Amino acid sequence: MAIRILLAATCLMAPLVTGFGPAATVQRNTMTNTIASPRDASISNVRLSLISGMDTESADIDIVRTNGKLYNSDSKEVPKVLGGVKIGLKKLVVITGASSGLGLSTTTSLAKTGKYHVIMACRNIEKAKRVAKEVGLPENSFTVMKLELASTQSIRDFVANLKAFKSARPLTHLICNAAVYRPTDPEPAWTDDGFEMSMGVNHLGHFLLVNLLMDDMSRAKGARVCIVGSITGNTNTVGGGLVYPQANLGNLEGFEQGGLEPVSMIDGKPFFGAKAYKDSKVCNMMTVSELSRRYAEDTGIVFSSMYPGCIAETALFREKRQWFRKIFPAFMKYVTGGYVSEAEAGDRLAQVIDDPQCDKSGVYWSWNGGAQSVGRWSEDGKPRGAGGSGGEIFENEQSDAVTDAIKSKKMWDLSKKVVKLTDKEMYKGGKLED
Repeated sequence: MAIRILLAATCLMAPLVTGFGPAATVQRNTMTNTIASPRDASISNVRLSLISGMDTESADIDIVRTNGKLYNSDSKEVPKVLGGVKIGLKKLVVITGASSGLGLSTTTSLAKTGKYHVIMACRNIEKAKRVAKEVGLPENSFTVMKLELASTQSIRDFVANLKAFKSARPLTHLICNAAVYRPTDPEPAWTDDGFEMSMGVNHLGHFLLVNLLMDDMSRAKGARVCIVGSITGNTNTVGGGLVYPQANLGNLEGFEQGGLEPVSMIDGKPFFGAKAYKDSKVCNMMTVSELSRRYAEDTGIVFSSMYPGCIAETALFREKRQWFRKIFPAFMKYVTGGYVSEAEAGDRLAQVIDDPQCDKSGVYWSWNGGAQSVGRWSEDGKPRGAGGSGGEIFENEQSDAVTDAIKSKKMWDLSKKVVKLTDKEMYKGGKLED
């Protein structure tokens, strides 16, 4: 009976954190626009929750659009140069969404080893500089660079600026971590290019970024790309299979229609914020599989995904009642076994990039059972098997939906078309595309 009660409590509490995955640190921010068109007027009051780090970065400033854009010529960053002197002999790693949450924890973990120079790729460069100082990142261990994943122009500008900064030195590692999570918004918000925000940032933005950097990374020894995944996109887990709604790409009807406003979902159906996030995570993990299948052997790059665990103590719960903020972390620690601290989650993501045992391409890495069940009590009095704190890294299994080879190929081909990625921009001029 006790077990039944705990399982029921799990299912009841999980929807409160929207997906039973890593808890989101979300603050609502009103978008202030300079209205330039009817389209701009229609979105001027849409509220976004922009977060980075697998639902763990809070966007603590207003998102300001100028002439209807998040990124324009006024926000373009002047290229930094002579980065070789600053980088020295360290490995060069780019981390998107590195200004807080999982991204900042991973930045800290890698920077403090002394082996890495981290490019903190963030939309708010002043915030990134401030938090880097606050957490005590070693001097010359990092460089902040502007990246607005909600704009394909910003992504292309970032790649150009990165190449100018590092000169002939190839990029060694890329961590695609930033994400948008908008589970309660009744209406979609749109990227500068007209994509639904969750899919546009989480999947399409990173899809374009990886492809634009692949040729350069192929020149590096031991290069790795990690795109952060989620249990919420895997229907073979508690959070992905038991918590409504489930991820479902349908037949990618939305992408077939061009993926642009007013099309808000990849399956062509009406907007559903929580599902949009989960769908984007399926696309993230499919992208890793396609990257590995198409390019791992020829480029020598190791492509992988990972689930860091449930980060339960975040600012999301500032809006919850006091009893919930006190109970939920303990609930995740001692009932479900899914809890992991932000620092440990950062160490896990850093491990995927740094650990010699993580040199196999196409793997979805997890720890402590990978959240495919509620935790089981062990001799030390802590639940094991739910993806929480502790445990050794292992190769996890993904759901049938994620491993659908036919749909993955279709997703890849349509994503190329949607973001207008040309063969000329791709590795070896797109000659390896099938």
